[in-house]
Amino acid sequence: MNPGPWPRFALLAALLVSPLGHAACPTAADIAPDMLIGTWRVEWTDGGRERGETPWTLQLGPHPDYAGSLKGSLSRGHERHLVVADWDDETLTMEESVDGQHIAATWQAQATEGQCGRELKGVRFTGHEPDASARRFRMRAAAAR
Repeated sequence: MNPGPWPRFALLAALLVSPLGHAACPTAADIAPDMLIGTWRVEWTDGGRERGETPWTLQLGPHPDYAGSLKGSLSRGHERHLVVADWDDETLTMEESVDGQHIAATWQAQATEGQCGRELKGVRFTGHEPDASARRFRMRAAAAR
């Protein structure tokens, strides 16, 4: 007698919920720099939307000169800023430059828990103390990784 598909279905279901069959959602400790390569949407979370500020598009790729580092650009409309970034100690640190020579802002972000490395939240700092200003932001992966 053929038991039908149920025993196979039960085995598949057990594998999907077991540690061996579970599709791992990376934690901040699991994230490597190459997992940040791609396109991200960056939005201000401190009221920027209410002020009519449009989101930025962040494009990150491998840095051509420094293994493990990232290089890319932030763009919004006709604005384009160069960036270099590192992922160390579960933190993304990114330096933004308008002219490719001077640092205009420093970004620091951590992975949002439960978002599988597809969302980071942090603060963008401009200026130097005591004139420094800070903005809160969220960056989300624009496409499936």
